[in-house]
Amino acid sequence: MGPHHMMPRDTDAVRDVHLRDGTSKRVWAFARPYRSTITLFLVAILVAALLALVPPLVVREILDNAIPQGNRRLIVWLATAAVVSALADAALQILQRWCSARIGEGLIADLRIALYAKVQRLPIGFFTRTPTGAITSRLNNDVVGAQSALTSTLGSVVSNIIVLITTLATMAALEWRLTLLSLIVLPTFIVPARRVGRRLQDISRRQMQHNATMNTQMTERFNVAGAMLVKLFGDEQRELDTFSTQANAVRDAGVSSAMLGRVFFVALGLVGAIGTAAIYGIGAWMVVSGSITAGTLVALAALVTRVYQPLTGLTNARVDLMTSMVSFERVFEVLDAPEPITERPGAIDLPDSGGEITFNSVTFRYPAAEEHSISSMEQRSIPGADPDRNILTDVSFTITPGETVAVVGSSGAGKSTLVSLIPRLYDVTSGSVSVDGQDVRDLTLSSLRGTIGVVAQDPHLFHVSIAENLRFARPNATDAELASACEAARIHDTIARLPDGYDTVVGERGYRLSGGEKQRVAIARLLLKDPRIMILDEATSHLDMENEALVHDALTAALAGRTAIVIAHRLSTVRSVDRIIVLDNAGIAEQGTHDELVRANGLYASQLRAGELLSATE
Repeated sequence: MGPHHMMPRDTDAVRDVHLRDGTSKRVWAFARPYRSTITLFLVAILVAALLALVPPLVVREILDNAIPQGNRRLIVWLATAAVVSALADAALQILQRWCSARIGEGLIADLRIALYAKVQRLPIGFFTRTPTGAITSRLNNDVVGAQSALTSTLGSVVSNIIVLITTLATMAALEWRLTLLSLIVLPTFIVPARRVGRRLQDISRRQMQHNATMNTQMTERFNVAGAMLVKLFGDEQRELDTFSTQANAVRDAGVSSAMLGRVFFVALGLVGAIGTAAIYGIGAWMVVSGSITAGTLVALAALVTRVYQPLTGLTNARVDLMTSMVSFERVFEVLDAPEPITERPGAIDLPDSGGEITFNSVTFRYPAAEEHSISSMEQRSIPGADPDRNILTDVSFTITPGETVAVVGSSGAGKSTLVSLIPRLYDVTSGSVSVDGQDVRDLTLSSLRGTIGVVAQDPHLFHVSIAENLRFARPNATDAELASACEAARIHDTIARLPDGYDTVVGERGYRLSGGEKQRVAIARLLLKDPRIMILDEATSHLDMENEALVHDALTAALAGRTAIVIAHRLSTVRSVDRIIVLDNAGIAEQGTHDELVRANGLYASQLRAGELLSATE
């Protein structure tokens, strides 16, 4: 018996679990492409179980017939049969491993691809509520747990059943009384085995909890921001002591698990030895009395050791199977998550866009959590994350092609929400948003979002080179086109001075670049995309005067001839736009040019007198 037969399973987690209707059919739907391989896998298990009976029967025949008869020819044939069965068994073991690997790795890839595709389609609200670790856990741990249902668990259960049936049948055919005798000692093993299993589960659960705490500390401390915070505010010795406590707890649990497992396997060997001794002892009396032959006794002694292993494995078969199936259900939970942002049947591509944007009586409130999240993946509820109130109410305006409009307002006024409705990160609750006269809900998402470019307050850069970050907007862009976009964004000279130039890896979230440099790389990426509509969400906030001037120059070049919506709170940004929309109390308080709004002496003017255009973020 290998150690994997006693791997601790969380019995408590699956004791009262009832699979949803249709789960088995969905599992089979994923397994269907591998049905021929699964069939071959099961046939190999069956044939291997039958071949394992050959050696004891060969020994019986040699002792009972070949040796007493002095039949050398029969001895050669029997020895050859034993060698052939061993070679065939070795080949079948390799075949089983190939089948298992092909099914398991193929299923893992299929599930991960399906999950990745699904997660990409989920609304932005899902990502605001769900920790990244919970998402990656479903793509890793649960996917691996699910595939084990069709490889380790299925193979183990089928193999144990076949081995048990064939072994008991063969033993009964040889001598039924000794077969019953061999089963008498089973309760002395199975009952302690279940108790040991529960104890191993408790140890494993504690080990996983300490592991999770230890991994969380590493994840939080080993990114750039976390490492810097520890160095500036933390105590390295205190951090080490905290980590050491968890690492030592994992060690202690591992030692306990190893020792308990070893004690169990020693006990298993002892039970097997007692069963074998009972067969030899009582069987010897039967040989002397002439009830059975010596060959039969030796064969039974060899076969009896094959009874205990499958019976032990089958005692935990339900737990193993349910654990694997629960992993499948957790995968299906993600695959079944709602997709509120989808293309309508017959959605059309947006024609070459002029860039006109129209909001027609738009009202918006964030959808309920169940419409865009998975409760089991949220670590904790976020009060007020989806306020049950209108963020926008009856908002109407039109931005003409090539016009630049600034949106200002206090924190929570709905500035970022408003611009998120244009690329359909959310859908309006009522009313409509149109681009060039086409309701955005009637357009294909690829054509709509291909027309829109965004630069956020904190632009995201991947942990790859500058060139790769830029080519995320246009994968086939040439080096000359990269340089041209960066020159327009006023960042080319800075990149050229770097030791690796455009091949410089920017670090996690672009941490190796300053805030202004990241903004200008993001603007270059935007220019490389060459959209007709640009959305700038606080693109110059938190920049020093030098960086703001550079970014402002870059934005001036970027906005030329394009429709643009600029969320801003700095007077230097909003003065030069064609129109300013002031949001307040979920609606438009006023709109006009800077001079017009100053003369109107309304909310905008009062904000100016207060020395602010209110918050930079929402």
